[in-house]
Amino acid sequence: MLNQSMHSYILRIVASIFLMLLTLFKYQLAYADSSLPIVVEQGVFSIDVHPSKHQLIVRKQGQPIKVYPIAVGNPSTPTPVGEYKVIYKGKNWGPEFGPRWLGLNVPWGIYGIHGTNKPYSIGQHLSHGCIRMRNSDVIELFDMVPLGSKVTIYGHVLGHPSHNPRDLAEGDVGGDVQLIQSRLKSAGYFKGLCDGKYRSNTTAALKKFQRDRHMPQNGVVTIKVYEELGLLE
Repeated sequence: MLNQSMHSYILRIVASIFLMLLTLFKYQLAYADSSLPIVVEQGVFSIDVHPSKHQLIVRKQGQPIKVYPIAVGNPSTPTPVGEYKVIYKGKNWGPEFGPRWLGLNVPWGIYGIHGTNKPYSIGQHLSHGCIRMRNSDVIELFDMVPLGSKVTIYGHVLGHPSHNPRDLAEGDVGGDVQLIQSRLKSAGYFKGLCDGKYRSNTTAALKKFQRDRHMPQNGVVTIKVYEELGLLE
């Protein structure tokens, strides 16, 4: 039989190994890339947003129960395409946001569904990426939809197929940035997180990609870069 000191020694080794594995697991979780897109579980209520139609549809157990007109982002600051969820509900953020705010879990910025002091913008691409509603409509939506509700924003991450995608450079954010990061990472150029934020590490990765493709090394995502990454034909 093992004596007491040997038994204690073995227990300490086992405990140390366990703590090392736990620390490694936490590290991997903390630095895991965001998925493309961000999918959440279906609840009783869900919201569909159709930017091209300027329309927001509320569903209850999959069936449409309300349809609202909305304003969405302009081409330079588009409404983020993907699947998200309502993670925050607030009141009276200021005149520009109307009486209610429903925040979404978009990883590269603060986006939400809110009211507006510019009702003429409803039905147009005039926001900075958020979804604007008439104030009376957003109050109704706020009271109807609980936290955790799924929000699906339809469209192509690179914008409408009839238009070229926007050029991207350091300082830009969005799903298109996240897609570029993901492609650069798959090709072995980008080592950071695919978080949709165009920072210096994305610029450096793109310049290396441009160098190897004999392109101008300016760190700007142009139509030619989209084509070289296989995102456009």
